[in-house]
Amino acid sequence: MKPVFEKTPSTQWESFHCEVVRGPSYNATWHFHPEYQLTLVLKSRGHRLVGDNIAPLAPGDLVLVGTNLPHVWQQEESKGRGSSPAVHAVIVRFLETFLGNDFLEIPEAERVRALLRRSARGLRITGRTREVVAEKMQRLAESSGLERVAGLLSILHTLAHSKDLQPIASAGFLPVLESSDQDRMKRVCDYINAHLTDTIDRTKVAGEAHLSVGAFSRFFKMRTGKTLPEYVNELRVGRACRKLAEENGKVTDLALDCGFRNLANFNRRFREITRLTPREYRRQFQRSAG
Repeated sequence: MKPVFEKTPSTQWESFHCEVVRGPSYNATWHFHPEYQLTLVLKSRGHRLVGDNIAPLAPGDLVLVGTNLPHVWQQEESKGRGSSPAVHAVIVRFLETFLGNDFLEIPEAERVRALLRRSARGLRITGRTREVVAEKMQRLAESSGLERVAGLLSILHTLAHSKDLQPIASAGFLPVLESSDQDRMKRVCDYINAHLTDTIDRTKVAGEAHLSVGAFSRFFKMRTGKTLPEYVNELRVGRACRKLAEENGKVTDLALDCGFRNLANFNRRFREITRLTPREYRRQFQRSAG
């Protein structure tokens, strides 16, 4: 299913939106929006979908979703009718211009700019950082005026300096690479993406980087943390996840469209990366996305 565009509610007296969600569900479908989104789950049981990733929801789950990255938090249907709401969460949405068009251009905001670039695949916040930011988000929901603005800046500062952030969606869903050698990596990634359905020759890819095959292998592993075959397989599986979510075609045809030469290899690689078969992924995705 295609994600739908969702407009964030806003008023003229706020520069960003912060709300506390309480009720039987999150009342949302598979969607995207131009704002960055921070979601702290205080109470919930279900699944979180970010990009092509499906993960179980539990209290304490804290995620930063990048701009226009499809997502949904899906609460499981409650079997009984309890007196307390099934969902309790704090959600913050903000544009990178929430403090003006040039705010992120100041030198002091360099790490926040980097944080927002990393959030293109979604970031799960763990460890001590999760505890600190969770406490700040709950205070943020109770504040107003400049105190609320200062609270969001404090949260972004904490996240920007943390090592407790893990990417969520696969590189195949939205390739994002950080490197001091951006031009070289861009040429490599552009070549891989353009030839993803073909047989990718390591020598030709190394040529795009103007490196020998051996030097390229070391360069690529240092920049991505993966070998070239691992990265290509992840890209292809990421593309397959998108097609499984948004299209109803046959799995065999889909595998060929994503660069796999036979169904057995596709099924094996898909399960290695997602821990699900393609059909299981499609069923679980459609069920979780409502």
